Amino acid sequence: MTPTSIPLHVSKLRRWRLPLISLGVALAVGATWAVTSKTGGDKTAAEKKVAAGAAEKVAPIFELASVDISHVEGRELRVNLPISGSLLPLNQATVRSKVAAEVREVLVQEGMSVKKGQVIARFDGADLRARLTAQDAAFDEAQAKLSLAQKNRRSNETLLKQNYISQNAFDTSNNSVELANASLKSAQAQREIAQLALADTIIKAPVDGIISKRNVQVGEKVSPDSPLVSIVDLAQLTLEAQVPASEIPRIKIGQEVSFRVDGFEQRVFSGKVARINPSAEAGSRSMTVYIAVENRDLSLKGGMFAKGNLTLKRNAELPTIPLNALRKQDGQDVVYAVVNNQVQEKKVKLGLRNEDEGFVQVVEGLDAGATVLSAKLEGVKVGSKVKLPEVPHAPSSLADTKTSSNKG
Repeated sequence: MTPTSIPLHVSKLRRWRLPLISLGVALAVGATWAVTSKTGGDKTAAEKKVAAGAAEKVAPIFELASVDISHVEGRELRVNLPISGSLLPLNQATVRSKVAAEVREVLVQEGMSVKKGQVIARFDGADLRARLTAQDAAFDEAQAKLSLAQKNRRSNETLLKQNYISQNAFDTSNNSVELANASLKSAQAQREIAQLALADTIIKAPVDGIISKRNVQVGEKVSPDSPLVSIVDLAQLTLEAQVPASEIPRIKIGQEVSFRVDGFEQRVFSGKVARINPSAEAGSRSMTVYIAVENRDLSLKGGMFAKGNLTLKRNAELPTIPLNALRKQDGQDVVYAVVNNQVQEKKVKLGLRNEDEGFVQVVEGLDAGATVLSAKLEGVKVGSKVKLPEVPHAPSSLADTKTSSNKG
């Protein structure tokens, strides 16, 4: 069967229908994409806005520096009174001449150490030896006279019993014995004086110490009470400190003192209050406190200037914080402690306070090892999240040290 012929106008109509349908489909797809794209864009913007709001609601984390925090440590705290004064030897002596004589020998110089009983000088004792010889002779003479008088008394006593002499004659012989005995005692005393005078020509140190001054030279003639040498004992010193009279009620015998001396910057010396002068100095209205200082190594010298502190009060070891860490909340002392990287308020009961050092002890509310804010930071409050500074860790062993060096 021969196919039916298609008219010409129908054939032309079919050729144009296909492009039109394709164009319509394309327009529909484009419209659908545009609508979908617009809706998707609006949804993304909304999500972004929600995310931004959520981000605003997340609390900030404050990163702290090492100067912003303090670690609570258990330590002893003291309340001190600043003092200053001069160091003086507790024991010192000026050796003086007891006789008139010429200096024959001086065995010491300034700065030399001497022991008690050590010979430090000698005098010419020729005159004193001659005087002692004369006194020895006078003593022997008096002793001989006493012996004769005693012999006469014994004879007269026998004669008196036989009635050959009177009682008066016997009394006279008895009185002669008493006079001879008195003369002997006088001669003996004079001899002892001469012996002491001769012994005083040898000068000995009365105490252990150091020669601080020599006043005589060989060949000089000295008289009684002339100063020869000065000796100071540096084993024990006294720090004489002037303090205001208003502070005296707080100062007690036995309180500890620590001080430094120029030239010994790295060394701290110690002493204890030994005495308190009962009278105030005229004009200054200050009072002198005498502090006993042990100086066994003799490093300190007389006349040195000392500056330090007198401990008025001291407490046993307790948790201690800087005064800067204290805050007031409704009249209560509080601190901001960092617990699990969050700021918490801790009420505390305070103990001894040292304004000079800037510390105070905590009796209740904090334990040693806690971390507190020692600076008032803007924006940081109770509940704030914080980040503590990292603490560098030292190598735990020699192997770690070597490993670190090799990596470097």
